[in-house]
Amino acid sequence: MDLGFLIGWPGVYLAIAVFIILCIFLGVRIVPQSEKHVVERFGRLRAVLGPGINFVVPFLDRIAHKVSVLERQLPNASQDAITADNVLVKVETSVFYRVTEPEKTVYRIRDVDGAIATTVAGIVRSEIGKLELDQVQSNRAQLIERVREQVTAMVDDWGVEVTRAEILDVNLDEATRAAMLQQLNAERARRAQVMEAEGKKRSVELAADADLYAAEQAAKARRVTADAEAYATGVIAGAIKENGLEAAQFQVALKQVEALQAVAMGQGKQTILVPANALEAFGDAFKMLKGRGG
Repeated sequence: MDLGFLIGWPGVYLAIAVFIILCIFLGVRIVPQSEKHVVERFGRLRAVLGPGINFVVPFLDRIAHKVSVLERQLPNASQDAITADNVLVKVETSVFYRVTEPEKTVYRIRDVDGAIATTVAGIVRSEIGKLELDQVQSNRAQLIERVREQVTAMVDDWGVEVTRAEILDVNLDEATRAAMLQQLNAERARRAQVMEAEGKKRSVELAADADLYAAEQAAKARRVTADAEAYATGVIAGAIKENGLEAAQFQVALKQVEALQAVAMGQGKQTILVPANALEAFGDAFKMLKGRGG
């Protein structure tokens, strides 16, 4: 048997084994969780490999693109915009996105970051142009939502998803800022004057209400006094009707006695002038009492 023949066959087997190992090595692809791989065959898209173990045809298929599916942030951008009331503002925006369909991203757009930034800038200018400056400042959340919706619709063909589109700041030039500050100070002064006038008006109204309340209470007091006097007069009239004129004289005499008693109880040294008929009043009252007791 030829020695070269015996040596040749093991070499062939070894070459075949190496070829098989190489095919296995080239045919098995492990994709990380944060990536997707785009596979081409003869320059044409064949498949998109997801995370995990994948198999391709060695020497025919190749990994043309390795695309990260992690969320990305574009650099903060500033662009000028003009509001509906012709105020120039500088808007600072920030955009976050992630790739969802790598085959669209690599074959339909060359610079996806630049395309998204340009799209956002155009949409922001368009939306701010529909609003006045006060609306831009007060309705920023609604403005951001409209910008996000339009950006999402426009970048759908690029295989990306805009997760966040934020308007970080809206700045004004110095002239506009000074004019707005002057207007704000004037508005504050006007409000202060209005509040002061309202306070004076309220004070006058409260004083008038207090006077009216006092008058009402005084009228009520007079009415109660009149009712009491009328009642007393009615009682006296009834007594006169039942007991005759003596009852009235008794009441008059009793009042005179009470008046003299009140004068006598005054503080300090007093000189009391007693009417001439005062003693007669005491006597009349005593007689009437004695007559009633009899």
